[in-house]
Amino acid sequence: MSAGARVLIIDDEEIVLDVCREILEGDNYTVATAPDGAQGLSLAEEFGPDVVFVDLKMPGLSGFEVLERLRTRDPSIVPIVITGYATLASAVEAMQKGAYDFVPKPFTPEEFRLITRRALEKRRLVRETIALRREQEMLRENFAAIVAHELKAPLAAVQQNLLLLTVELADRLTDAQKERLARLRSRLDDLLKMIDTWLRAISADLGKIRERFLPTDVAGVIAKAVETVQPYAARKDIEITQALPPSLPAVHGDEGTLGEALTNVLSNAVKYSSAGGRVGVSARVDDERILIAVTDAGVGIAPDELPYIFGDFYRGRAGVTGEAGAGLGLAVTRRIVEAHGGTITAESMPGKGSTFVITLPVRRAAEAARDRPEAQNRPVAPLGGAV
Repeated sequence: MSAGARVLIIDDEEIVLDVCREILEGDNYTVATAPDGAQGLSLAEEFGPDVVFVDLKMPGLSGFEVLERLRTRDPSIVPIVITGYATLASAVEAMQKGAYDFVPKPFTPEEFRLITRRALEKRRLVRETIALRREQEMLRENFAAIVAHELKAPLAAVQQNLLLLTVELADRLTDAQKERLARLRSRLDDLLKMIDTWLRAISADLGKIRERFLPTDVAGVIAKAVETVQPYAARKDIEITQALPPSLPAVHGDEGTLGEALTNVLSNAVKYSSAGGRVGVSARVDDERILIAVTDAGVGIAPDELPYIFGDFYRGRAGVTGEAGAGLGLAVTRRIVEAHGGTITAESMPGKGSTFVITLPVRRAAEAARDRPEAQNRPVAPLGGAV
């Protein structure tokens, strides 16, 4: 990336500016220099540098201030500190303010060229990452549109016509034919539910959840989630137990989506438990946080899978239960919990079971002040059911 690369050098010593320019201009770089921080920042706006070398000790704006402003203006610029007063403390502070590396004076031409090449490689990687993120967002949007229009619409039409045929031919169908049609409708329902899950995970802006946050009763959310999963648990002869304190403080959140998050975790616990097992739900308060734990004694998760279970479309090995999902339930759950300022973690051991812990911040006085009376009647629209 050296050909055509732009390098800006900000230093109050003229000899340093001249030497740095001479070192780099021989390698086909475009070099600009500034004698202080203010001029350097102004020049950065016009010049559009890939790399900026900044002296820490300068009159007027210090190198630290320049680093902060550069990071605000363009995070992809790679800043490097050059100084004759290098200390460990100043190096750490510079790195905290966005510096990529630290070059003490005096330095040799080869040292300066090497750090410049490394910085340009860093810049290339940063820009590629930004471009990949943009492509990923476009891909998500396009995929959501394809799923909605190219898959969901025709499947819904097939479902509707199948229902009409079942009604129209009711007096002519044998019991075996009716059973086959019922299985077809069931499979179509499953496909449409899966598509809805994909759309929800890919295209939903969970940041908008915050717009409808209200004081939320955590115990009530837990009770509703257990009630939702109970029929599924009963079919597998799995007992769901609860261990909650007499009272839990409220959180500032959305009851519908929090319920979905907990339902997803509970459903997974039941899904990957053997018949006749037990799933436990507990909660406690710890230092302005509410911790909700869901524990099972199911098949567990292999250590090599744990880092990936909250990612989109990740499907773990089904284990002895033979069950698997679409790979989106935990991804949606993670986004919901993070939208509430919380975290979700998992611990597991193959053959011994798993424990998932959702941590949510307790509703604070500042949040209580924001709750206007008219906000109490806002409708809550949950994203959907469990995966």
